[in-house]
Amino acid sequence: MSGAPKKSLGQHWLFDSKSLGDICDAAELTPDDTVLEIGPGLGPLTVELTARAKQVIAVELDERLARELPARVPAANLKVVHTDVLHFDLSQLPTGYKVVANVPYYITSLIVRFLLESPTPPSRAVLLVQKEVAERLAARPGDMSILAISAQLYAEVQLGPVVTADKFDPPPKVHSQVVTFVQRAAPLFKDLNTKLFFRIVKAGFGEKRKTLRNSLSGGLAMQKDEIELLLGKAGIDPSARAEALSLEQWHALTILYSQK
Repeated sequence: MSGAPKKSLGQHWLFDSKSLGDICDAAELTPDDTVLEIGPGLGPLTVELTARAKQVIAVELDERLARELPARVPAANLKVVHTDVLHFDLSQLPTGYKVVANVPYYITSLIVRFLLESPTPPSRAVLLVQKEVAERLAARPGDMSILAISAQLYAEVQLGPVVTADKFDPPPKVHSQVVTFVQRAAPLFKDLNTKLFFRIVKAGFGEKRKTLRNSLSGGLAMQKDEIELLLGKAGIDPSARAEALSLEQWHALTILYSQK
């Protein structure tokens, strides 16, 4: 079959009309919008997008699918680009562009960071991802991860409808969920040294199941009593674990660490 999915690219086709409509609804598309679609595949979502948006830029890694898409979706407002989206120049898109995609599981975190950390990020991104990953992205203090912190630093993360595995061909082993990222109107923290911020965050998460006293001591090459003092100034229990902290607490630690 010409449109047979490739396991190596994590391809699972979604043809369920309600699910496709839910994804587009979450993007809040208008006739003035330019949409970047990642991995259009056989084009069922592309059809919906071209009907709602001014222009759709569909970036497809699979050369054959990229070549065949214009015939599958003969829309005047569709432009197909054959490349790896991680190499795509987002700055060529108009201000306020949106992203809509059914994202292969294996590349989800890379795509999220590529989009949100870009100097020219989308105003809104709607991704269909593995349900467990969607929940991680939208986690609250107590269940935080580096992925959640990376996403929520730049965008408000909202969970949408669940799409069950049986809606795909072939069915994946897990359910999926729509997750929406809305670019923050202003930075969450003013003049943040993001390199230092993430260095501290990664140190905190560096050794699973260890307390911050131990993980930060090892990750930042500091004595445990120094770490306890730093955490105390930030109002953080040294016996807490990294997943318990809010973005505001990581920010406070970053400021205090930079002043030591």
